Amino acid sequence: MFDRLTAYLDSIRARDPAPRSRWEILLYPGVWALFWHRVAHWLFEAELYFLARLINHTSRLMTGIDIHPGASIGRNFFVDHGFSVIGETAVIGNDVTIYQCVTLGGTNPTNGIGGKRHPTIGNNVIIGSGAQVIGPITVGDRARIGANAVVTDDVTEGATMVGFKARSTLVPVETYMREFMPYGTPCDEPCEPDPGRIAALEKQLTEMRAELESLRRAFPEATAGAGDESLRSGTQD
Repeated sequence: MFDRLTAYLDSIRARDPAPRSRWEILLYPGVWALFWHRVAHWLFEAELYFLARLINHTSRLMTGIDIHPGASIGRNFFVDHGFSVIGETAVIGNDVTIYQCVTLGGTNPTNGIGGKRHPTIGNNVIIGSGAQVIGPITVGDRARIGANAVVTDDVTEGATMVGFKARSTLVPVETYMREFMPYGTPCDEPCEPDPGRIAALEKQLTEMRAELESLRRAFPEATAGAGDESLRSGTQD
């Protein structure tokens, strides 16, 4: 048991550069939230629902993280900071990282039958801060959900989802990232503007300015004032 705890703490340290020791990690709210969830989940499976809920509410008061006792969570799960919500039928794989203010939310069936309402998260998934993953969808292994993304459809394995409504960057994770991506949000290519496209637009703007200047010389009266205004507008744009 001690070896498993040590391995778990080391897995968090590999994803978070802030702690100086394992003892410091033991103070993390995400660690305590997972500990109390293990207890609550055991009671939930034993159909001791009231006790499971009691531990769930106590844990939420202590940590600011609300994990329903019915949620199924794999190994090395890490909630960085807190204020996240995980629903009853959520299923989370191994080595998943969730940042603050994330919701793994469910649908509200009109027929009153609960069923599978919350997401299934694969292994090695990273979900950025403020992201909302809603409904009985599947997020594939090694997927990354960017900060504040809203995901309501299945996510293919290795995809990176950004925006509202979330869309894929269409670039496989393996082509541009290291083992771990903080907050699940890429900060370099391919999400930044294409440098080649910017260079082409700047060249086009230079050519348009040269053409406008030649027109001003050819028709000084017709283009008086208008050329300067156009140039200023182009510069501001």
